[in-house]
Amino acid sequence: MTIRPVRYIWVGVLATLAFLVLLGGTVAALAGLQAALIAVLFAMLLVGWHHLHNLQKLALWTREPIGTPVPRALGVWELVFADLGRRSRLAYDMRERLSAALERFRDASQAMPDGVLYLSEHDVIEWVNRKAEQHFGLDHATDLGVPVTNLVRQPEFVHYLAAGHYVEPLVMLSARRKGLTLLVQVIPFGDDQKMVVSRDITQLEKLETMRRDFVANVSHELRTPLTVVSGFLETLMDGWDDFSREDVARFLKLAHDQSTRMQRLIEDLLTLSALETGAPAPAEERVDVAGLMREVFQQTDLLSAGRHEVVLALDGDGVLLGSQKELHSAFANLASNAVRYTPAGGKVRLSWRCDEEGGEFAVEDTGIGIEPQHLPRLTERFYRVDLGRSRETGGTGLGLAIVKHILTRHQAELKVHSTPGQGSRFSVRFPRARLAAPALQAIGSKLT
Repeated sequence: MTIRPVRYIWVGVLATLAFLVLLGGTVAALAGLQAALIAVLFAMLLVGWHHLHNLQKLALWTREPIGTPVPRALGVWELVFADLGRRSRLAYDMRERLSAALERFRDASQAMPDGVLYLSEHDVIEWVNRKAEQHFGLDHATDLGVPVTNLVRQPEFVHYLAAGHYVEPLVMLSARRKGLTLLVQVIPFGDDQKMVVSRDITQLEKLETMRRDFVANVSHELRTPLTVVSGFLETLMDGWDDFSREDVARFLKLAHDQSTRMQRLIEDLLTLSALETGAPAPAEERVDVAGLMREVFQQTDLLSAGRHEVVLALDGDGVLLGSQKELHSAFANLASNAVRYTPAGGKVRLSWRCDEEGGEFAVEDTGIGIEPQHLPRLTERFYRVDLGRSRETGGTGLGLAIVKHILTRHQAELKVHSTPGQGSRFSVRFPRARLAAPALQAIGSKLT
């Protein structure tokens, strides 16, 4: 039979009293009243020592680490220790579950792509994950327990934290990491505690800047020829009879040139938009490299109009796997740029060669060259090294951006080497996987 909790204490007390009464009565009957008193007193001392001994064991057990088994005992103390042991195991299991849950939460917080800071009611740092350490320049080993404003002293952050209006997030530049832009949001919880979430939006800010620049550049590039066209038309409309036939023809030709420039710009914008938005690649074709190179060579020679020495060098022919239209656009863009930026009397060389690593198309010129600081930005939309010369030669500023995206779709790599005043070399490396069987056989015969 199970004795309900708490009641076993009274049962123990009653049992002890019954034992003492029975002992006293028995001894009194056998040896007299004096002997009975001595026997009862001795029994009471023995019971008292038993309880004190178990109390001592209980006191010592409370000082042991959590999870230590409860002491063993007899009588009512066995029931007491059994209940304490059960209670201790439940508390220990709960503690373990909470500890495991907390550990999982911390692991999840550490794995978050955002920074997380927990602050007390006085804005003291209670916990910080690794990403927040990077964003704010903190160290969890030394900065826990320190007011966050003692460490992150940027005025906009301090004011935002103190203002208490957290509906809108704060955008701030990191003082610890140059070029890092953070989006900071404070979320109050608990008893005046705060969770500070930080997110790296550097790339988003760059994209937004690029978008604004793109819109501004497109507007500017279209406005200029539109202004020229509308100006010539207004001039002719206001005084048609005041101009000779030759002047009218010249005005119309200039207006036509500007409209052609706008058309070319729009076509390049549509092409670039299709490439950047991940439009499906055209069906792969077997592109005859020799035929493609000769076609680009003829167009380049026509564009030069005899002002340059244009040379074609084919070290093998082969077949490329890809889009004939896109590859022609990329090769022609690089070749036309060489003509535009090479003074009259210079040389432009188009070449193709195969080796064991793949194929290479290259355009070399003896033109004006490019300063080293411009090289990393050449493939940006509307980026021009020489703005005046680019407009003078009819460039849209989108050619190399289109080339970059076309080459990416063909797993090719663009490399640029240039020396100011001496010329430039633009080379395109195609991986071996882009060469069809005839080209690979040609490589094999060279190696043997």
